[in-house]
Amino acid sequence: MRKFSIIDFSMEIEFDVKITPNILYDYMLQHTYSRLPGLMGTLVGVLMLFLFAANRQPLILIIALVILLYLPWTLFLRAASQAKTNPAFQKPLHYKLSDEGIQVSQDGVTEQMAWDGMVRAISTPKSIVVYTTAVNACIFPKKDLGDGKMKVIEIISTHMPPRKVKIRG
Repeated sequence: MRKFSIIDFSMEIEFDVKITPNILYDYMLQHTYSRLPGLMGTLVGVLMLFLFAANRQPLILIIALVILLYLPWTLFLRAASQAKTNPAFQKPLHYKLSDEGIQVSQDGVTEQMAWDGMVRAISTPKSIVVYTTAVNACIFPKKDLGDGKMKVIEIISTHMPPRKVKIRG
């Protein structure tokens, strides 16, 4: 008779992250331009550039540049302002990813979020982002993850349905 042993496949990783203006800007750009209003604004701006190329009207060029540059500039200013004024971004956030979900703590306050409540997970050039609602997210800067980046991706991919995970290493 063969004996079987139970192998524990539980996964867990803990790390600290610091949300900087650059990281927040990277997240805001991705969040904005992956949605219809951001895409439509870009499309209108590009169409205005084509219209300028056909007509050579300086006013059309000015309008196109305002449309194309306004949103990134305001996002940059908002990211800088939020990083400076939001108390949650003043100190590092401590995250623990486990089989139970994502736990975040700071200054003795801890919040636990279950995996089945997560909306989606994506990557940006600078971060791995797990949306906890349609507009709120846990941002994990890749520079803060270091060698643990692949473990974080593995845990997220294991606990969330594949259709919700769009992470490129």
